[in-house]
Amino acid sequence: MPDQDALGGPPPEPTSATADTARGPGRVLVAVYGVFALAAGARAAVQLAVQFDEAPLAYLLSALAAVVYVAATIGLARGGRGGRRTALVACAVELAGVLVVGTLSLADPAAFPDDTVWSGYGQGYGFIPLALPVLGLLWLRHQSEVADRRG
Repeated sequence: MPDQDALGGPPPEPTSATADTARGPGRVLVAVYGVFALAAGARAAVQLAVQFDEAPLAYLLSALAAVVYVAATIGLARGGRGGRRTALVACAVELAGVLVVGTLSLADPAAFPDDTVWSGYGQGYGFIPLALPVLGLLWLRHQSEVADRRG
């Protein structure tokens, strides 16, 4: 089916946008998002299945983070205008989540009896969850400028 990709959506635009995440900084960004998607997803799945009663809000937020990381990974890997749009929304939601959850987890620790990926601005993950959406948004801005120059 040449009119669809493996996920059932339209194929990426025939530009070199996809190639821009096939090597260099774009590839690293996709890889880090992929690792975080797997890590947050696995952590949330175990916590929701085994410990849900202990900290339901924290575990649901970790599951949300995993979904956001998956969306960012797919958007960045796909490239093209649609992929960039998906990644832009995912990175914006991620940044808002890290800032809101990070602030709330420090202001009211009792509301978060267990950590989420975004608690303390991602402190448990070396603050990568705070830096990652900023790097993603900067990369997307760069990619958009490159696409504009290409016409």
